[in-house]
Amino acid sequence: MTTSAGVAERLTSLVGALRAHGVRIGTGETVDAARAVEALGLADRELLREGLAATLLHGTGQRQVFDPVFDLYFPRGVGGPEQRAAGREHLRDRLAAALAADDRALLGRLAVEAVDGFGGYGSAPESDGWSSYQTLERLRPQTLLARVRDDVRGRGGSERFADRLLEDEIRRRIETFRALVAAEARRRVAERRGRDEIARRAVAPTADQVDFLFAGKARLAELRRTVQPLARKLATRLAARRRRASRGAIDLRRTLRGSLSTGGVPMKPVLRRRRPVRPELVLLCDVSGSVSGFSDFTMLLVQALHDQFSKVRVFAFVNRIDEVTGLLRHGTADPEGLSARIQAEATLTGWHGSSDYGMALGEFAERYGDAVGPRTTVFVLGDARTNMSDPNPPAVRQITERARRVYWLNPEQRSRWGTGDSAAPAYAELVEMHECRTARQLSALVGRLLPV
Repeated sequence: MTTSAGVAERLTSLVGALRAHGVRIGTGETVDAARAVEALGLADRELLREGLAATLLHGTGQRQVFDPVFDLYFPRGVGGPEQRAAGREHLRDRLAAALAADDRALLGRLAVEAVDGFGGYGSAPESDGWSSYQTLERLRPQTLLARVRDDVRGRGGSERFADRLLEDEIRRRIETFRALVAAEARRRVAERRGRDEIARRAVAPTADQVDFLFAGKARLAELRRTVQPLARKLATRLAARRRRASRGAIDLRRTLRGSLSTGGVPMKPVLRRRRPVRPELVLLCDVSGSVSGFSDFTMLLVQALHDQFSKVRVFAFVNRIDEVTGLLRHGTADPEGLSARIQAEATLTGWHGSSDYGMALGEFAERYGDAVGPRTTVFVLGDARTNMSDPNPPAVRQITERARRVYWLNPEQRSRWGTGDSAAPAYAELVEMHECRTARQLSALVGRLLPV
């Protein structure tokens, strides 16, 4: 393999940065990527990008991490502040022409010039930096839309698009330019501060590593789209565990009895045959505030795993609790509208609208006690913040006495348990509580804690 030492160092650093963001890359994929670099060369950067993506990634969802990291370790030709900055209006004229022609190569060069001319800030060497926000604010490419639209129509280039789609296409081209500017600013900051640090801090994580409590609507929507693939993986894992468990433990008495025919040597261990019984599952979900995104995703995941259990019942609460199993019927749950449907059709609040775990858990123990039995595993989903109300430990104790297992999944980081109005330590003395901040953590916990 003839990959140069410099390129090899960039490639291994790229792999290390991707691994730090949770992308699973083995030695085999890394070797394949090095061969791709050797075969494709460095002349066509976009071809190299696709080649490395094909060898290193396992799904299209990882591209949102891969592309900005690739831009850091395999940047375009380096542009620096020593170049003569273009005038603002002259650059806007050239940008309008490039957008009208949809010239990707020219847009890339103009992004370099734009950051060079308008993105720098600071006067001391240790404080100099580059800002994509400052660049775009000064250049304001979004204000070129009407001009580019008229230019495209004047050239007869709008024939490929219906009139109502032309402006959407121009907006897409402008967004492409904005992304190029952001990538160029990131590259220059990386050259000053170190690529590895920028790759770690400035690249958005994959959706399964985003903190539930801080995920925006777009990230939560992306997470909902991953429910079915994740459920299939977990179902396969649970089925394998169930097969292993059904073999049973060694029956020592029968094994020793059978060894009499072989001189006391237990040549053929006898196993206790377990009778396969699918467990029952109950979810108690806090659906208030920012916790609702975590609860929604978990409800959808468990619903997708419905066939792994003999019975699943789901209860939602704020300060009142109500059963919402009917809103999650298999195959009919709408991921996008789940929260709104629960809020509209279930009785979740009384005289105030803040979370009250003590009241909700007490009401569950009183009204729905028959939902919990010796085969039932209960999952409580919530941050255990009681808004200074009584946490009602006896209600939790009553649930644990009836259930086979009770687990509490808390989307807050462990260091915040017990701060302010958090009753997490009190509940953790009664049930097994786990930090569960991301979809990746949830997947690992569900795969480990769900009964077989």
